[in-house]
Amino acid sequence: MNRRRLLCLSHVLVSSLVLSVSVPVTMGQANVQGQWSTLPYLMPINPIHAALLSNGKVLVVAGSGNCPPSQSGCPTGPPYGLLNNSGALLWDPMAGAITQFSVSWDMFCNGMVLLPDGRALIDGGTIQYTPFYGQPQVAVFDPATNTFTNAQSMAHGRWYPTVLTLGDGRVMAFSGLNETGATNTAVEFYTVGAGWSQEYPAPWTPSMYPRLHLLPNGKVFYSGWQTTSKLFDPSTTTWNTNVATTIYGNARIYGTSVLLPLTPADNYDPRVIIMGGDSPATATTEIIDMGASAPAWQSGPDMSEARIEMNAVILPDGRVLAVGGSVKNEDTSTASLNADLLGPDRNNRGKYIFSSAGANAYPRLYHSVALLLPDATVWLAGGNPKKGTYLQQMEIYQPPYLFNATGLAPRPSITSAPSSISYGKAFTVQTPDAANILHVVLVRNGTVTHSFGMDQREVEMSFTAGSGALTVTAPPNGNIAPPGYYMLFILNNSGVPSVATFVQASAVPNPTALGEQVDYFGEGKADFTVWRPSTGTFYSVDAAGKGLTKQWGASTDIPVIGDYDGDGKTDVTVWRPSNGVWYIVQSSNNQVVERQWGVPGDVPVPGDYDGDGKTDIAVWRSSTGTWYVIQSSTNKVVVQQWGSAGDVPVARDYDGDLKADFAVWRPSNGIWYVIQSSNNKIITQQWGASTDVPMNKPVGQ
Repeated sequence: MNRRRLLCLSHVLVSSLVLSVSVPVTMGQANVQGQWSTLPYLMPINPIHAALLSNGKVLVVAGSGNCPPSQSGCPTGPPYGLLNNSGALLWDPMAGAITQFSVSWDMFCNGMVLLPDGRALIDGGTIQYTPFYGQPQVAVFDPATNTFTNAQSMAHGRWYPTVLTLGDGRVMAFSGLNETGATNTAVEFYTVGAGWSQEYPAPWTPSMYPRLHLLPNGKVFYSGWQTTSKLFDPSTTTWNTNVATTIYGNARIYGTSVLLPLTPADNYDPRVIIMGGDSPATATTEIIDMGASAPAWQSGPDMSEARIEMNAVILPDGRVLAVGGSVKNEDTSTASLNADLLGPDRNNRGKYIFSSAGANAYPRLYHSVALLLPDATVWLAGGNPKKGTYLQQMEIYQPPYLFNATGLAPRPSITSAPSSISYGKAFTVQTPDAANILHVVLVRNGTVTHSFGMDQREVEMSFTAGSGALTVTAPPNGNIAPPGYYMLFILNNSGVPSVATFVQASAVPNPTALGEQVDYFGEGKADFTVWRPSTGTFYSVDAAGKGLTKQWGASTDIPVIGDYDGDGKTDVTVWRPSNGVWYIVQSSNNQVVERQWGVPGDVPVPGDYDGDGKTDIAVWRSSTGTWYVIQSSTNKVVVQQWGSAGDVPVARDYDGDLKADFAVWRPSNGIWYVIQSSNNKIITQQWGASTDVPMNKPVGQ
């Protein structure tokens, strides 16, 4: 793809807001309302889609930029780029540099999300205008090479889709118009390295750009535009189509929805707020607690102005900036220029209140975007109420936490932090301000379009302070903080955030949970281990000579290796065929857990089928070829028919997604039959002869 450097200005954010052309509010107000400024240069393409990359640069994608080929001065077709003021670009906030790219197909009105490895997935786009037909094409932007590469296309087109990262790193795509202009009602899952799954049709017709949020239980919450909220379970691909009904009676078209910050203090209780929408717009908001036994929408505080086509951005201190929009859709004369800050109501515990965030300078309507930047400021750009034209000025908002009564507030600093963190593991953040730090948070790198921040998320972490360092505990799993890149902020006792450093959150492969390694000492190495049936005794020794001897079980029992408590160590465990009981000695606390699962004749097939880092109790019934799994993450039972009498169950992680796949080997033909957990695809591989022994077979089989 072609690219060209258009301009380069030195530091244009906090350190150089004196260059802005707007008049800032007085410093006395700045520590209460914050401060708005306008950047001294323009955006050269319509910023319809934007994503903060892990190198601190912002990817902006316009495609044809809402400039139809039938209109004079608009692109007549691909490529879209510098020569026709369209395509895509990179904006470097610190250097003030803009680098423009050409794209080979129209990415206008796509869904964009950041993959766990930091690349941007551009999902769908436009085949034609009026009526709009959706693209099935998909591209990936690699910030390491600044190139777009086409990926596997979806089954059908999507124009106005939503894409969302799930806890296991897959991307869920939903809704949008297909290649004939009908609503695409199917869910598809994208897995890096494996491509797209089959389609899973929904039993209802969603709105365009549906507002979707991943909840801590792994389910996906649909909060609008429609008035009836719904819930999707990716593990079963089923919908609950009547979770709750909004108080506001109309569809909140082009309103927004935000998953409020998750914190360990309340066990990551998920609350979602919906704001504005409709035309004429509403100023109302509603909040739902999805951790409640019977979730229901409750009235939230009103914004200072009604807003359709608004943006909402989570800030490091947990407040939410609500900005832009208008009373009437695409009508600049009714623009909402007063910004609001949503925060806790100190006089009403558990309630929220809006306060003033000052006023931005330009009407921000259709196709405006807003993103949190690593310096804890907010970038606001775009506005495209009429086809073929857009607002080129860009604004920066400095929230009040950056000021005190006399000027800029002193900020805590991070001198070093790891580039990657693992779920549930401790890591160290070096800071000279350790004694004065009150909060440590992760804010996911933002992706935004059409009034919605896809994947927008903030997670607080627990920590202890030492001399010049913080020992921080990473979020427990990917449902709390989906795999990918985050901005790590530390906030001092005054609520002032540091400049962020980027960290990548991911799961640590646990070969013990997958049953691929016996490691009783948690050293990450396989131990030399035998089980003596005559005495029911386990004997294990590591390479350094450390030993374990444990009498556990009877001579007719079957040892079933695995890490059932997720502490990285193999638990001493047997399964008793006579009664189907699993006897587990948890290595984390030496407690004994007994669980009846299976009947005589079953084959125990423990493995980590749900990818939570713990071994799941499971059996395979050879008489019917049926798998019965108890997911450790949810305690749900999964039943899967796969295989037939005479097959050998060989569950392992064949697709590299850190989940055990349902698989059998058939001795009669030497064929392996695998259902990949990442995308539900079936693969077959002929390997072996009838007299061979598959090395992945269960113990005792």
